[in-house]
Amino acid sequence: MTQLAGGPAARSRAERTDSSLGARSASFLFNGHPPRRRTLVLIVGALFGFALTVVWSAEFVDKTIGGNVAGALLGHPAKDAPINGALAGIAFALATGVAGTFTACNVAVFSAMAPLAGQVQTRRGRLAQLVRPLGWLAVGAVSVSALYGAVAALAGTGMPQFEQSTGGSGGGFSGRLIQAMVVYGVLGLVMTYLGLAAAGLVRDPLAGLTERFPHAPMLFMGALVGAFQLGRPYGLFRQLFRDAAESHNPLYGAVAFGLQAVGNIVVVSLLFLLVAGLFGDRLGRWLTARPSRTSALMAAAFVAAGVFMLLYWDVRILARRDLIWYPMAPWAG
Repeated sequence: MTQLAGGPAARSRAERTDSSLGARSASFLFNGHPPRRRTLVLIVGALFGFALTVVWSAEFVDKTIGGNVAGALLGHPAKDAPINGALAGIAFALATGVAGTFTACNVAVFSAMAPLAGQVQTRRGRLAQLVRPLGWLAVGAVSVSALYGAVAALAGTGMPQFEQSTGGSGGGFSGRLIQAMVVYGVLGLVMTYLGLAAAGLVRDPLAGLTERFPHAPMLFMGALVGAFQLGRPYGLFRQLFRDAAESHNPLYGAVAFGLQAVGNIVVVSLLFLLVAGLFGDRLGRWLTARPSRTSALMAAAFVAAGVFMLLYWDVRILARRDLIWYPMAPWAG
């Protein structure tokens, strides 16, 4: 007689498979179903992150895209434009935040929210459910960014991130560049670890906290997004940083940096809601048909983002200083 799919033999095979893959208990990052080809998933994610560093052009992203978007929102060129007053600073912060969303690190936000798309069967229910985690994401991002803005205003122009010269300390490395390498290097390691956790290789560091506070993962992801500002050498962000530092007003610094964090996530959030509304039914069925697909998508996305940050900020920068060789596309130099 044919063995039913849910019978003892099938369950035994599933248990042996999970044991051989080193599956861990389910959590937000890991749903208990390791990717079927876990090694391949991680290699593909790492290769994607590496390839992105090869073709990534900061000139195009920061100036052509970021500068034009900020200028269109402000109604005048944003670069080197004076920020006259707190209201102008707030408008500049929000506009440059939106312009700064076009960075590869935002793949981490998509990877954290992707599993939520398949949890609700109706379109209205899905969108309503997604708004809540997006809100907690914003709380985490704004909290970290606002705190850093207040610190920048209190510390003034003595902070390393204020140093803009390329001939500073560290053998040609400016203070802001060293800070960027450290911050993004740490964030890259964190995201790589999250990718390994999503694949079931290591424990989810937020599993225990999530049991008591279900919104902890989205708060944590928001804090990571807010932490991007701690190392961001983006030209338009430096203008805002300089204005906040010279104001010595911690409230203004907190509001301005917090609004820039909002700008950083608003486009990603709207795009995600649009994708969930248009394709959520099909995507949800595809993910729930084989739960290991969710683990594979999250693991690959986090590893890609982590590898990109580590290689771009801590390896490719060395190549740009002619200290090592690193492959780069002709337009990415």
